[in-house]
Order: sequence, then C-alpha cells, then structure tokens
Amino acid sequence: MRTDVIVLGAGIIGVSTALHLQRRGRDVVLVDRRGAGEEASYGNAGLMERATIEPYAFPRDLGSLVKYGLNRSTEVRYEISFLPRIAPWLARYWWHSSPHRHAEATRAMRPLIERCVEEHADLVAEAGVAPLMRPRGWIKAARSQARLDAEAAEAERFARDYGISYDLLDRAGLKEREPHLSDRVIGAIHLRDPNTSPDPGGLTKAYADLFIRKGGRFISGDARSLKAHGGNGKAGWRVTTGEGEISADDVVVAMGAWSNDIYERLGYRMPLAAKRGYHLHYAAEGNAVLNHPVLDVDAGVVLAPMNKGIRLTTGIEFAPRDAPKSPIQIARCEPLAREIFPLGPPNEPEPWMGLRPCFPDMRPVIGPAPRHDGIWFAFGHNHHGFSLGPVTGRILAEMMTGEDPVVDTGWFRADRF
Repeated sequence: MRTDVIVLGAGIIGVSTALHLQRRGRDVVLVDRRGAGEEASYGNAGLMERATIEPYAFPRDLGSLVKYGLNRSTEVRYEISFLPRIAPWLARYWWHSSPHRHAEATRAMRPLIERCVEEHADLVAEAGVAPLMRPRGWIKAARSQARLDAEAAEAERFARDYGISYDLLDRAGLKEREPHLSDRVIGAIHLRDPNTSPDPGGLTKAYADLFIRKGGRFISGDARSLKAHGGNGKAGWRVTTGEGEISADDVVVAMGAWSNDIYERLGYRMPLAAKRGYHLHYAAEGNAVLNHPVLDVDAGVVLAPMNKGIRLTTGIEFAPRDAPKSPIQIARCEPLAREIFPLGPPNEPEPWMGLRPCFPDMRPVIGPAPRHDGIWFAFGHNHHGFSLGPVTGRILAEMMTGEDPVVDTGWFRADRF
C-alpha cells in the first residue's frame, strides 16, 4: 500500500494533523494500535484552554518546594525509587522556570494558545458535532479570602497583559453559576474565554470519523515497525499494519508519551518525560449538577462535568511511564472533592490513568527531524495537548506542504536541546 503521509498516533495531535494534511490534498493513512482518542486525548478535563497563556512553571518558593517534597500533596506525587531517574529532568525544568526563561516560553506558546479555540471550532463545525464544544469557560474556586485575592490579582494581570476575560465572583455570584457547590468555597474566578468539551475522547473520535468520511484511512498497526524504505528513486518509509505494509515519503510521529519509542531508535535524544495523571467518574447526589469545570485552587482538585458523569481529575504523578496504576492520587483527591460538591458513588470500577508528554522548556517539538528526510515530529505539549491539537495539526501541515505557518515555528525545533 502506498500513500503520501503516514501519521503515527491517533490522539488529538495525530488526528488533527491528518485532517489538515488531507485538506491540502495529501493522501494520508492514520496508524495506531488503539482507536482514536483513547489515551491522553480521552482522559483530560476537556478544556480548550485559551486562558492559561503562561506555561506551568516549576515552583521556586520555599513553601511549595517543602509541600511537594513531603510527597503528601494532591497536586504532585512521586515514587521515591523513581527520583534518581527523573531528577535530571526536574533540574532542567527548574532551570527553564527562571523568570526570563519562563517569559521566553510564554512568548513561544502564546500564539498557539490564542488560536486554540478558533481552530477547534473550525473542525467542530466541519465534523458537525457542536454539542461536544461548549462556550462556557471554567471556574477557579477558592476556599479562603487570601487565595481568592491572589487569584483575582493574577486574573487582572492576565486581562491587562493578554486580554483574557474573567468575572470575579463572591459567594453569591458563584452560587448563581454553580448552585450546588458547598459553602466551603467562598468565591471564584470565572475564566470566560476557554471552551470546554463534555467528551474530549469522543470529540477526537469525531475528528477521526470526519477524516475517514473524507477518504482517509485509519489502520491498526505498530508504529515501532517503522523502517527506512527506498522507492521510486527516493528515500521513504514503511510501516507494518494489520492490512500489510504501507510506504510513504513522509511520516509524522505524533505518539505523545510514546514518541521516544520511535525517535530514540532513529538516534535522537530529547528530554521527553511522561507526567502521569488519573481520573474517575462519579454520579452526582440527588439533583445536583455541575455546569462548568471547577478547579479547587486550595486543594488542587478538578471536577469537570462529562457525558459519563462528574470527572474527578488529579494532579501529576512522577513514576515510570509503564508502571502499574497507583490508587494514591484518587484516594487523596476524592475526600477533598466531596467537601465542595455532592459526589455520589463512582460509576466505573477503577480509575483511568494517562500520560502527559512534557519537555522541561515547557513547549512541544513541532517540525522536521533534523537528520532524516521525511520524518516529522509533533509531541510534548505538556498539559495542553487537547487544547493545541488542531492548531498543531495546522502548523505542521503548513510546514509539510511548503506554506508559511501561522506562527513562528523556530521555538519548536527538535534540535534546540
């Protein structure tokens, strides 16, 4: 089987790239060992996060360092035996989080973040799945006046510097928008610019269905079978799938936290880490409803209304990528979540675990492999893969077809490390 482009990975990044290449006349085959949107694209909080312009930096204040170091936080947990392996990466992350380097990361990421909602909206309209995108924003809820004041100051700074829209809500104002949050929460910041999805995995599948309806092929296969393959007088690549070998001049590696399984075999060394995270769906008690995703900023817990129930999502876990799941994060988060919302019993037997692919400089790799013609990279979006899938797909497709990308892609070069 011959095609123009093979896209390895059917998460939001790979599917969006396949769609944008297809729009530009390329014959594309999407390859994954699973269905579309069944890894990190499924398990997030469903935010198309237009408001978080500044990347999440490594904390530098003593209080946060002590809190995380004690390893009792809901926001960050680590396996002690894993620390020697992850410590060099954490040191690089800390180094890149200095004020001027963090400002550099913000300049790099801002054009992508500012386009995330409109690029999703474009694909949502073409796929005909408007109910899977909600223009409601999300809420940062605070339990103390000091924390609410701090969040309000940051929101005002973001409004001034980046044009972000928000509402400052006292307890009464918050009750109007979320009547079933408890009185443990005294107020909130409602960030209005982001959109949300009640089924991010389903939205990714809808994009994949659109790709197939327009003539694309989605085939089960193992990306690790990728090999160089000369043909038609030029270099090329081939992958073994359940339907036989596929060859193409161009291959996109968009495999999230598993991308190193490919690029390391090609001789590249990039500091990609996998931050593990969990979620579990719950019923709501009685007639309780949740209208927006809510971050409890004091407890570090997110509750998001999904089609499958109320999704409780956890913070970060540092552990080996392929290690078994741990019950600790959900066990820490659930009691705190119950303090602010009337959760009923879980409506699934066990928590889901996923992997956030992250680089220490807080920006992804998007663009050509430096030493291999026809290999293209798109991974490492930190906590914003779902948000940035469509804009990343557009940028990479523009690069691959000789167009001028809508953003400066020099920030995302693979050879910057």
